[in-house]
Formats: sequence, C-alpha cells, structure tokens
Amino acid sequence: MKKSNKTFVEKIKSEDYSFYYNGKPALKNINISFPDKMVTSIVGPSGCGKTTLLRSINRLNDLIPKTTFSGDIFLDGISIFDKGVSTVLLRRKVGMIFQKSNPFPKSIFDNIAFGIKVNNITNDKHRIEFEVEQALKISGLWSEVKDNLSAPAMGLSGGQQQRLCLARALAVKPEILLLDEPAGALDPASTSKIEELIHTIKKTITIVIVTHNLQQAARLSDYTAFILNGELVEFDKTTKIFTNPSVKQTEDYVTGRFG
Repeated sequence: MKKSNKTFVEKIKSEDYSFYYNGKPALKNINISFPDKMVTSIVGPSGCGKTTLLRSINRLNDLIPKTTFSGDIFLDGISIFDKGVSTVLLRRKVGMIFQKSNPFPKSIFDNIAFGIKVNNITNDKHRIEFEVEQALKISGLWSEVKDNLSAPAMGLSGGQQQRLCLARALAVKPEILLLDEPAGALDPASTSKIEELIHTIKKTITIVIVTHNLQQAARLSDYTAFILNGELVEFDKTTKIFTNPSVKQTEDYVTGRFG
C-alpha cells in the first residue's frame, strides 16, 4: 500500500485492522489515519470493504452476529475497543448517516429533539428549541420547514429526509460524521444540497464519506483512500489520487478501467 507522508492532525487511526464475516476476511490489515476537521473519501468497487471500515469506526459492526476482528482503531489516541469505552458515548461522538434516509416516525421537531433529550444534553425547553433550530439551519432545512415543525418527518421529500437525518446527527454535536453514500439515492438537486452542507461543516467536524461517485469524492474531499478486495491500496491527498496516483491499480480505478 502506498501512503502519503502525514501532514495533518490525526483524529482516527487504524492499526493492522482486519474484519471477518463468518471467518471470511472483509478487511485485511488496514493501516490508515483520518485527518481532523477535514473530509476523507473512501472509494473502491462494490464489496471491497468500504462500508465495513466505516461501520467499524463507531462499532456498528458489533451488532452483526458471527463477526470478529483483529488489530485496533483509535480515536484521539484511545482504542475504541477499550473496556472502558461506552459504545453509547462513542456513537454520540461518531455519528453516522446511511444511504437510505431513516427519519423516526415522529414530527420534524421531535426527530431533532430526540437525540438532544436521550443524550441528556439539555432538558430546558427553550434550549431544545434553540438547538433544533440551529441544526435545521445548518442542514439548510429551516426555511423549508420552520412553519410546520409539527408535521410528520415521513412526509418530507427524500432529499429533505436525508438533510433531516443530518440535522438530527449534528444536533448532538458529534466530533466525527460518517457518511455512507449519503446522496446515493437522491436526485442531482438534493445531492447538491448535501454537498453544500458537507462543505459548510467540514471545518468544524471530521468527515469520512464512502462514495461510488468519483466526481463527488474529487469535489468534496481533502484526502482519499482507495480500497480493493479488503486492502488499502493507496491513501493520499485527493488531488494526487485523481491526477497522479502512485499505484497503477489506483490509476486504473479512477480512470474507469475497472470498477
């Protein structure tokens, strides 16, 4: 694997991390560092292990039966697998957005307020209202829903639902946001709004995004990791990955020769 010289503040790091489904390796000895308050894209063909790596960062894979791992993943220098690490607190720090939006069967307001209450951020009614408004403003939804916050979230369009899920995640002030094909099921206009949101928040939060859209990776990310068959082939600044990759497999993938 070809890796660039590290010139950033490290937020997340994996060391010889491997992951197995029913004993079959999905990730093989992954060593990678994700920069703080930047966007890193993970690209590669379907089934290469991108989402498995993403879900490993906040231990969502713990919920899948007959899985095992070896190696380690560190957040701010502390192993996320340490016995003293609470998965509840970890997932508050490390939020995740999926390809298919998953709003709760509640009102728009209650979708955002839910995480604030559950995580005991505040029980003050006015503070909750303020935090809901701020999250909706950041996500670009406030002007569209402010007069109808009691309406069912399920009544929003697909693009609005995805931005609502982003607002819900941002309301609990995560340090890291994991995005698994966040615009994969959206139309171009909604995709553009999601990308604008990512640009808006990238200086205040660490973002790791899995995407099949290489143009999106090139537009959004500061660094890009290319994974193939469960192995990290190359990790470098996005401009280098897309203009002058060091590994032929990377060049073949980003130029469309396979994938």
